[in-house]
Amino acid sequence: MKIRRPRLPRTRTGQRRLVQAVMAGCVLALLPATWLFVSTADRLRTTADAPPAPVAVVFGAGLWNGEPSPYLAHRLDAAARLYRAGRIKVVLVTGDNSRKDYDEPDAMRAYLKKHGVPDRRIVSDYAGFDTWDSCVRAKKIFGVDRAVLISQGFHIRRAVALCEAAGVNSYGVGVDAKHDVTWYYGGTREVFAAGKAVLDAVFRPDPTFLGPREHGVTEALTAARD
Repeated sequence: MKIRRPRLPRTRTGQRRLVQAVMAGCVLALLPATWLFVSTADRLRTTADAPPAPVAVVFGAGLWNGEPSPYLAHRLDAAARLYRAGRIKVVLVTGDNSRKDYDEPDAMRAYLKKHGVPDRRIVSDYAGFDTWDSCVRAKKIFGVDRAVLISQGFHIRRAVALCEAAGVNSYGVGVDAKHDVTWYYGGTREVFAAGKAVLDAVFRPDPTFLGPREHGVTEALTAARD
């Protein structure tokens, strides 16, 4: 059975319509990413000018042999700097612990402790399976109303937009990263992830796992004031 190749229009009118259709498709594909850039334009900061906030939320970014990947380590370094500078009181580490042999939050906690953040100031979210889940759980489970979010530059706009949609007043700190294969992959992935972000922001689905309210952040903030 022969498969016929699609034929390009032979008439000038047909060719013009094809070009218009392709251009329209490109515009529609880029609309979600445009929304992310526009909606977060005034919400991005650096570790030097991040506004004071009670909580910093650090998103998971993978483990290498049980230790934070270089990308995740850069995020955690930024959180530790903000803590030492007195700009945040508590760090909420949110990541994947869907199986016994993979525990992002505990690896993140151990790293922060090595870099000067007291254990009592670190709260773990073990069900941060994606950005939307982490944002919703920060609000509904941990009671976070205002936070500084920490991630790489290619991801931070989506994190801010989704946490704002989830009800968390957010500023984002995009940490530096080497422009390697991982960086380019992450940047490309964000173009497609932006579409899902729009759907999450509009329909606001429940996260994969919601669970009961946890008081770790509230207790850590209370201890910080004592």
